[in-house]
Amino acid sequence: MLTISQLASYAGVTVRAVRHFHAKGLLPEPARDHSGYRRYDAAAVVELIRIRTLAEAGVPLARVKELLAAGEEEFAAAVDEIDRRLRAEIRERQRHRERIVQLAAGESLALPPEAVAYLDRLRELEIPERMIGGERDAWILVAAQLPERMEMYIQNKSEQVEDPSVVEFYQDMDAVIDWEPGDPRLPALADRLVAQLEAVDDAECHAFAEDPMSDDLVDLIDSMFLDHVPVAGELKRLLEERGWAGWTKLERVDPSRP
Repeated sequence: MLTISQLASYAGVTVRAVRHFHAKGLLPEPARDHSGYRRYDAAAVVELIRIRTLAEAGVPLARVKELLAAGEEEFAAAVDEIDRRLRAEIRERQRHRERIVQLAAGESLALPPEAVAYLDRLRELEIPERMIGGERDAWILVAAQLPERMEMYIQNKSEQVEDPSVVEFYQDMDAVIDWEPGDPRLPALADRLVAQLEAVDDAECHAFAEDPMSDDLVDLIDSMFLDHVPVAGELKRLLEERGWAGWTKLERVDPSRP
């Protein structure tokens, strides 16, 4: 006769597992001997091994007792059903793994290759990472809504950032993120931005005008700027005073209009 520790050792489980199977009604508890200990026989070892085998195969404990008492045909049918369930779970876990691999890919998860290459070029140009992060999030929104236009948009932006003055502006704008409303440097920044806008090639502006983003998408991207840059609202107002409205979609306006 075996103690509970010996039983657990023979069956390859822990004493805690044996007690758990007792509590679940899977393994009958033997009566105590005159010393107050429970003693187990060989049949208990065999039954415990069967329970362990079913549990390790993924059979829910709620069904183990049923299977232990099942006939040969019923047992085979139940095992087939469990096997189908396990294979479905494996497929689902494989999908999860594929998703994890995609997440590890970082920016390429939600952006086309040309956008990822553009962001990498910004890093080569030593543009601050938080400026790149803002661009990335904006491009993710655009790519989700306008995937067919991404190549044109990215080509245009890639050409712009090869201009040293544009790179310098990106670097300076990183500092602007930390400015507080009312900063005395804002008017000069607005003048500088307007000068860059007015230097943009007319053909480029025409291309964007022919294939514009929707107002809803523009508003959504603008909100990222307005929500995360304390001086954004004031900078937009200064640009309007100088004849330009918007942010993502900057357009010439009449500054004298009411």
